[in-house]
Order: sequence, then C-alpha cells, then structure tokens
Amino acid sequence: MLKKLKSSLLALILTLSFVGCVDQSGASNNNDKLTIAATSVAVTEILEALEISADQVIGIPTTEAYSVPKKYQNATELGTAMAPDMETLSTLKPDLILSPNSLEGDLAAKYEKIGISSSFLNLKSVSGMFKSIEELGKLLDKEDKAAKLVNEFVDYMVAFREKYQNQTSPRVLILMGLPGGSYVVATESSYVGDLVRLAGGTNIYGNGDGQDFVNVNVEDMLQQNPDIILRTSHALPEEVMEYFKKEFQENAIWSQFSAVQNGRVYDLDNNYFGMSANFNYQKGLENLEGILYGTN
Repeated sequence: MLKKLKSSLLALILTLSFVGCVDQSGASNNNDKLTIAATSVAVTEILEALEISADQVIGIPTTEAYSVPKKYQNATELGTAMAPDMETLSTLKPDLILSPNSLEGDLAAKYEKIGISSSFLNLKSVSGMFKSIEELGKLLDKEDKAAKLVNEFVDYMVAFREKYQNQTSPRVLILMGLPGGSYVVATESSYVGDLVRLAGGTNIYGNGDGQDFVNVNVEDMLQQNPDIILRTSHALPEEVMEYFKKEFQENAIWSQFSAVQNGRVYDLDNNYFGMSANFNYQKGLENLEGILYGTN
C-alpha cells in the first residue's frame, strides 16, 4: 500500500509541467553559472534549497512581509513580486528571470519586451513546486539535490496520508481575506486549497473550474453547509483578521452556519497559508491535522 502511494505521488509530480519554456539563446553555456533574477521570496527559497550560489542570484524581490534568504540579501532589489522594475532588470541583465506562474499573464510580455529569458514556476500547489524544483535541478546542474528534495516530499506525504486514510473527510470553506475589507473563496486550485486537499479535507467549491479564487455570496455558502470554515489572508494579516472578526460578529447570517455554531472557525497563519507554495508546507499540513482531525 505504501509503495503504491509513493509511486502515485511521484507520478503526479512527473506529470506536472514547468510553466514557460526557458529560452537559453542568450544565456551562458555553463548552466551552473547562469545569473538569475528571482522576483518572489518563494523562488529565492527554492534556489537556496538547491544550493544555488549567492554569485548567481543577482536580483531579489523587495519585501517587508517576508524575508529573502540571508545568503541572497546583498543582491539588487527588483521591486515587488507583482510589479518588478523593468528598468532595473534591463540594467541588471540576468541570464534568466524566475517568477511564480500566477503572474505569468502580467509579466511574460514585459520580460519579452526587455529581451531577457524567463520562466514561470508552478507554485500553485506543493506537487507543482516540486516539479519546478526537479526541472530547475536539470537546468542548473543540481539534479541530485533536486531529486533528494522531491524524495523527501514524497516520503513525508506517504507517512502523512497513511495516518488519516481511513478518516472521514471534513467539508471545508476557505476564505482568503484581502486588505481593505473584503474576501474571496479559495478553491483547490489555490495554494491554500491545495494544502487542505493534501491534508484530506474536501473543498465545498472543488477546484473552481481551474480558478484559484471565486466570488460567492454568503447565502450560497450557507447552503453548502461546510463542517469547517478556515480564514487566512493575502497580506496585512492583523488588519484582515480584525475585519473577519467584525464581519462574523455583525453579519447575522454567519451565526446560521453549523461551523460557527460548533466553534469550528479557524484563523490560519499566512506564513504557512499564503499565495505561493513554499517549504512551510509541512507546518501548514501539521496545523491542518489538528483542525481537521482534532489531533491538537
């Protein structure tokens, strides 16, 4: 049984694709010497895990909410992940830009316009992240390190799933709070939704037909009657959680949810349940253990 589960997880990773073909026509022939601009913190963490040298990572995102790995902190700041500075990138002239695939629609044409090769990593799921790691390992001559990371993930998930394979799957509603006082519903296609799926929960809105987040009215959510409501934030977690607290207190319809009546509403740490897959996935799954199965 364990061997079959491990094989299926490996097959899943192998079928996922590395988004965005890397045009190496203008890059160095020595791939272990490629200079890289990483536009998100999650990408810098992957590069660190692959043991890419500080000399190679010449561009990093500007961020206050999260920390870039210390070994890369002397690199040139590029601006935010959603809007890296094209003038800075043009001046820096890295061989390769790496960004999350959630931003491909906004950034691919801009990178092409400044004539710099780019690739977009699939960070919408944990399996997608490890497929991207596998492909980066091939590109950057770090195949052994990438294989080790992939195998560690598979071994962890086999052990995790073995513990809960006979448990009833709770039906879950996930709310992603946004700065300014609003929220959307996270589906299985989002990173936080992927974590809940991996932990064994059933998302009441499924995969959203491929949409990470959907707008749903509260009346429809009530009809779906989730067992558990999870709340997390895209940014500014203190502000967002204060908004959620007020919303649930002042909007009377929430009191009709059985999850609210049963005290099964949980606020998630956005360090573990954010927008992009990262190496905190194990802590995220361990948090979900207590919520879904009452192990804490």
